[in-house]
Amino acid sequence: MNVAHAPLLAGLLGPGGPGIARSIEAASHFLRSHDAPSLLSRVGETIDSVPPADHLDKRFIQASYRGDLSSPPDDLLAGQGLFYITEQRRLFLDCTAGHYQMTWGYHHPRLDALLREALEAGIVWDDHANIPGAPVKRLSAKLVEVANGIGGDASHLLEDDRALNTVLLGVCTGSVAASSALKLALRHHQATRPGAEPVWITLTGNYHGTDLLAQRLRGMWSDYLRSVEVVQVEPNDLEALREAFRAHRGRVAAFLAEPVLMNREAILLEIDFLREARELCDESDACLILDEIQTGFWCPEVFMFHQYGILPDMVVCGKGMTAGFHPLAAVVYRRRYDRLAQYDAISTNGGAPLAALIALGCIALIEEDRERIGDVAAHYAARLHEVQASYPDRVSGIHGWGLMSGLKFRDAADALAFHRCCLELGLWVRAHAYHAGHSTVLTKLGLLADRQVVDYIVEKFLSILAAG
Repeated sequence: MNVAHAPLLAGLLGPGGPGIARSIEAASHFLRSHDAPSLLSRVGETIDSVPPADHLDKRFIQASYRGDLSSPPDDLLAGQGLFYITEQRRLFLDCTAGHYQMTWGYHHPRLDALLREALEAGIVWDDHANIPGAPVKRLSAKLVEVANGIGGDASHLLEDDRALNTVLLGVCTGSVAASSALKLALRHHQATRPGAEPVWITLTGNYHGTDLLAQRLRGMWSDYLRSVEVVQVEPNDLEALREAFRAHRGRVAAFLAEPVLMNREAILLEIDFLREARELCDESDACLILDEIQTGFWCPEVFMFHQYGILPDMVVCGKGMTAGFHPLAAVVYRRRYDRLAQYDAISTNGGAPLAALIALGCIALIEEDRERIGDVAAHYAARLHEVQASYPDRVSGIHGWGLMSGLKFRDAADALAFHRCCLELGLWVRAHAYHAGHSTVLTKLGLLADRQVVDYIVEKFLSILAAG
């Protein structure tokens, strides 16, 4: 990179900015000039064409995100597709889609082109929620279409009491969207059961964001939020679910669940369990909230709940909706729950037109490619089950669904050792072994993954296990 052509970039990165900018440009050039098969053949290597630089340290970042790390930084330098190069110039295959949100990897050409076209056309970055731009209004309608499984105009659903026909789109992150869903359910409970203390039924190991109430649902802050009554049941425990509804008849405000509990080793909810939850909510006039912040936009149907043959009262989405471009989240729900005032649930930049347009582009890519996405998801699941069948003494099962899957190890130390081996080979995976009983190595492949990528990953997994 000729730094004179990028003075703003080089200048804003501090004293070492020119060198860092050169490294970024060289890494990006390497990634763009090689196709996926060529990059696969070099995963784990140090890329010598990328010049070294004095990269920024992490001393001002909190310790929980490794701000106290004393070794030389080796964070992301540049990414393209499913691959990225680190500051120490190593090539990685990203097996977790960034932080589970890069639906189409880094710099998808269609989405990059859409972004450039939108900027040239004058689509604004953000606006006031009272004057939503055209992309925001279109995204609201599109979310209703995909939530109800309709391939075209959904205006006939506006007066349908059973349809998911209302969208809260003025929220920026999944945490705020999940919090908004809880508020919607609480307002409905207060209006229909005045004086009845609400009960929230959730799953053990749930994760519905970082809002105070959402964290209370998983056991945090109980000393402070004492009036919040939470009943946790084990995922897929039908009898415990039935008992929870029986014991609190007339007081259940909502049942919340994620189809895949990514914060609890990617446990997959069984069809019978979620269908029973739908029936119990109907019988008790409780709200069924499905949190698809993780699973939404990661399957051929866009929303995973369609695979269960049910319709929730609310579906919460975020993360992959904008393919990592800009945080944007939503709640799609039945109109009878629309009881919040204008500023009861909102983010300042939650209705961003540019982000909404990228979300529409992301959904269009899924719809165009849904057959291949389904095929690759099934292939990955089948190959992971081959791994388990080959090493049943070490791998007790396969968790998750499709591209959101993990290897459940019998021993946490073994899972952590496997995780370290993956990183050494240039496979960026995650390990859930920080809670008692957790011993799962997780992946969430971007939708760009094909059978060749899947086979590459699985063969590396097998080689690690074979080596002991």
